[in-house]
Amino acid sequence: MVDSLIEWHVVQLTLKGQEKSGDHCLVKPFETSVLVAVVDGLGHGEEAAAAAKIAVDVLEANARDDVIALFKRSHEALRGSRGVVMSVALLNGLEGTMTWMGVGNVEGLLARANPDIKPQKESLLIRAGVLGGPLAILDASIIPIMPGDTLVFATDGIRSGFDEEINSHDPPKEIAGNIMSKYSKDSDDALVLVARYGGI
Repeated sequence: MVDSLIEWHVVQLTLKGQEKSGDHCLVKPFETSVLVAVVDGLGHGEEAAAAAKIAVDVLEANARDDVIALFKRSHEALRGSRGVVMSVALLNGLEGTMTWMGVGNVEGLLARANPDIKPQKESLLIRAGVLGGPLAILDASIIPIMPGDTLVFATDGIRSGFDEEINSHDPPKEIAGNIMSKYSKDSDDALVLVARYGGI
């Protein structure tokens, strides 16, 4: 799909025997920015899906807030639920920056389109904790982004090492499909979201 600043694709698998996935995502464009988020409700099944939906609803309703405020709002809304882990990126086309943050184990990776930029791949620094439960100090990072750069978020139903499948010349749909087919586990829900930044 194409949403103003980005071209994106998501692929997900529900754990065998479960009707609902605890892995959810949100892509929310507005003005010259777009909010991208992947949420993983703890465990799997109905309760995990319900917790993930709470977080996604909070993000969608407050998408114009700064990233740390989004995490705080989600944390408060999730008290009493199973809780979630989550990674979020706010891509600002006007400034050419991405503000991203993660709590828990939703991996984030940015692959550069320009081969002269080092490092070619940057990993999201993930904070310990659970939204709705014990939480570490929240700290977001801001990095420059350029047209063609590719953002990947993957839940823990995807094995590590998937960065080998990220090529900025391949379309997001192909990248997401390759990661899912080669790195998904049989023991959990899995979700991969790939977003390519196009600039304004």
